[in-house]
Amino acid sequence: MIDINTAAAEEIDAVPQLQGHGFEIVRYREERGRFTALRQLEEVPGMAGKADGLGDVIRCG
Repeated sequence: MIDINTAAAEEIDAVPQLQGHGFEIVRYREERGRFTALRQLEEVPGMAGKADGLGDVIRCG
């Protein structure tokens, strides 16, 4: 399990459902602050509809 608030882009890309989105997730986090809920991943460009079912692989804090 990885923490979406501390993971590097490469670590995020290692999760199959998030592959290719690591850079955008890290950039979003740096611009807007820490994630407080996994549903916030829906706000990351390109992630709409892709955050469902990720609770068993990632966490936020």
